[in-house]
Amino acid sequence: MNYFSSDFKLGILGGGQLGKMLLTETRKFDIQTYILDPSDEAPSQFGATKFFHGSLMDFDTVYKFGKMVNLLTIEIENVNLDALDKLEEEGLPVYPSPKTLRLIQNKGRQKDFYVQNNIPTSPHQRFIDLNDLRKSLEKDELEFPFVWKSAQFGYDGNGVKIVRSAIDLMKLPDVECIAEQMVPFKNELAVIIVRSVSGDVKTYPVVEMEFHPEANQVEYVICPARIDEKVAQKATEIALKVSGAFNHVGLLAVEMFQTKNDEILVNEVAPRPHNSGHYSIEASYTSQFENHIRAILDLPLGNTNSKVAGIMVNLVGEEGFSGQVVYENISNIMAIDGVTPHIYGKRETRPFRKMGHVTIVNENMDEARKIAEEVKNSIRVISI
Repeated sequence: MNYFSSDFKLGILGGGQLGKMLLTETRKFDIQTYILDPSDEAPSQFGATKFFHGSLMDFDTVYKFGKMVNLLTIEIENVNLDALDKLEEEGLPVYPSPKTLRLIQNKGRQKDFYVQNNIPTSPHQRFIDLNDLRKSLEKDELEFPFVWKSAQFGYDGNGVKIVRSAIDLMKLPDVECIAEQMVPFKNELAVIIVRSVSGDVKTYPVVEMEFHPEANQVEYVICPARIDEKVAQKATEIALKVSGAFNHVGLLAVEMFQTKNDEILVNEVAPRPHNSGHYSIEASYTSQFENHIRAILDLPLGNTNSKVAGIMVNLVGEEGFSGQVVYENISNIMAIDGVTPHIYGKRETRPFRKMGHVTIVNENMDEARKIAEEVKNSIRVISI
């Protein structure tokens, strides 16, 4: 198959910032791209060969979109899987497959999958709704505190809450959910695995994630993680086991906890490019986005090693600001060596909305971390 400068059409379900960054690679290789997204202001609308406005959860919309392309991939998990099943049955390559997505899309099913495959994860219980969870508390089958997660449609800290008391329960939506045992951990880590159609596999270095205490969003991604080599090796081995169990094609980001006694527990996965791999655009020999394209087209995978230490800072909307976005002090941070901002193209900001990220590269990790702090304290995402 000739993908380059040809009639081949790659379809991408989802046109957010991940789609936009995938398009940088498809444009580099001159691959035609069709994108479907529910927002007519999606960041990917300008970079695609053709952009289609429509629901990712509607069977007919996804099916008809799939019939226009030669291969289909995703940048978001919440898509209509029945449509993908039918397209795959009719011979369209879909990566990751609907079978893989079905295991991952529902967090309860995902957690059960880890248990069934002897993959270390925190103990959990599944509930059909909030009432079901309350009954479990009344019977002392569940106790405070615990981590509540919506079984479906959670993202970027939405759909995850720490529940410490009955008062916290009152703030939760009445949806299918899971309750996870709180894990006393010292680090949150992630490993991105890339797997091609032929089964070639490469791993990116283990990264360390520092979270915002209130928003439950990643503030900094640090590569390489500042951890013992044995812990990094264990995290990579477990991530490879997870990847093998899911048998995905493309990228799989495996998020993990490093416990107080250096055990590794899998938190959750994302079968697509991921926030924890954004640093790779500047810091790696091959970015996660390029390797996702290589993997789904069954081309040789690129070198996943880092050229230099990299730290990513998320740019999220400040509390108290909604409306037309303004990036305050952006020219100040661009004056610093090794600092590259990525603006996602969302015109409207709101509190904690992901609006962009900044990568800091430096030969010296400590220096990179200092600059990251300076960047975080300088730039503000506000509104007019």
